[in-house]
Parts: sequence; structure tokens; C-alpha cells
Amino acid sequence: MAKTTQLRTYTVRDGMLDEWVERWREEVVPLRLELGFTIDGAWVDRRSNQFIWLISYDGPETFAERNAAYWASPRRKAMGLDPGDYLTHTEERVVERSY
Repeated sequence: MAKTTQLRTYTVRDGMLDEWVERWREEVVPLRLELGFTIDGAWVDRRSNQFIWLISYDGPETFAERNAAYWASPRRKAMGLDPGDYLTHTEERVVERSY
């Protein structure tokens, strides 16, 4: 399969941005990496209360198949991390590198 990259923009509930970033960094990132994803960068826009990140997958499965494996993994379930507790809006876009 070809490499797929998503640009993800999350709007975070007021007062929860730092906690979200910490949990994402400590819990989500290690599991994503273990499952073959690449994190191409992450940014915080404090003025808009947004968290923006790039995630890629370049493996034998499709991005969607690998993403489903992430959500179904026992380790993901054990996190007790419900995005709805932190996020008010999410946007995911498939993007291609042009430079």
C-alpha cells in the first residue's frame, strides 16, 4: 500500500489542552508507533484551543485497516481515554507532501 498521511485538527475543551497533550504524548504516541504509524509532528494553537498533528502509515495494510487495529487493541481500551471527554471537534484530512 502507498503511504497515507492524515492531518488531524482537534479542538479541545477549555482548560484541558495541556492535559490532552500530555495524555496523547504518553499514551497514544507509543501505541501508534508500536503499531507501525509515524508521527510526523504535533503542534498546539493555544489561541484557538487546538491540537494539530500529522500521522502516517506506510505498511502492508491500508491506513483505515491499521487504524481499526489501533482502536481495537486491548492496550488502547485499557487507556480509558475517551476523546469525547477532551475534544469538542475533530477534523481529519488525507494530505500529500508537495515539498
